[in-house]
Amino acid sequence: MNHRFARRALLALAPLLFAAPAAFAQAWPSKPVRIIVNFPPGGAADQLARMISQPLSEAIGQPVVVENRAGANGNIGGEAVAKSPPDGYTLLMSSGGMVSVNPHIYPKMSFDPAKDLVPVASAARIAVYLVAKPSIPATNVRDFVSYVKSQPGKLSYGSPGTGSSPHLAGEMFKQQAGLFAVHVPYRGAAPALQDLLAGQIDFFFDPGIGLPHVRTGKLKLLAVGSLKRSPLFPDIPTLDEAGLKGFDADTVFGFYAPAGTPPDVVQRLNREINRVLGTQAVKDRIVALGGEALPLTPAEFGAKATDDSRRFGAIIRERKILAD
Repeated sequence: MNHRFARRALLALAPLLFAAPAAFAQAWPSKPVRIIVNFPPGGAADQLARMISQPLSEAIGQPVVVENRAGANGNIGGEAVAKSPPDGYTLLMSSGGMVSVNPHIYPKMSFDPAKDLVPVASAARIAVYLVAKPSIPATNVRDFVSYVKSQPGKLSYGSPGTGSSPHLAGEMFKQQAGLFAVHVPYRGAAPALQDLLAGQIDFFFDPGIGLPHVRTGKLKLLAVGSLKRSPLFPDIPTLDEAGLKGFDADTVFGFYAPAGTPPDVVQRLNREINRVLGTQAVKDRIVALGGEALPLTPAEFGAKATDDSRRFGAIIRERKILAD
């Protein structure tokens, strides 16, 4: 009799047990969502997170709070998210470099981006722009290369950190142009830009945040480090057009979550973020940043990261780049 009763009880509970994951996903979100940006305020990752957070908050009906945790070329913020509960309430906004580059340049990492994080949604493809201080006596790539070659080791360029896409762009530039300049790593793009404006460094592969200073004449724009010209500066050639064939230092910025985050939550976030990226206001702001909105599925975003890992891994090995 007791056995028959227990069996009936299990049968009665079965629908509820199988419905539990779906119920969890439907209940999300029930509290604020936190986006950790693994670079300092003012950089491309920070600007993208903040421009997307408000419309995302409106879409999901909960506050979306942005928090900066910079350091170690994105590893500090990446680790914080990787070790957070996989419940959909902590996301990472990062450049592609933390996932695709850092495993190549750090002998040891406290987490594995490929295993401990899952791609949620890409945000934008960000190009880099070769900008120089106005006193540099060059108005095109050919003259600039000649000028740098004439002073080997005397000129310096900044980057958001060793292994960042602007740093790799600088290494690609030095390799293909056959020149030497000193690399100065910073803790983010914004402080590198400030030193360029102050004349402390000579040039910079800018991820878009310095473009307003190009328009005011405080910086000199020489080329785009992408395979296609920027719609913002249609008269400025790409480095590929200027003779550095195949030069492509584009990187994709996007959102990640801790591994184990419920797939339904990841899909919901992906849909909502892609919807935000489809609005004209956000598209325009990303273009103003020097990039383009890039809505992808989680699988497409993950495949792009894998492809970038192969592409950047090759230059890292050739140039023997290791984290400082």
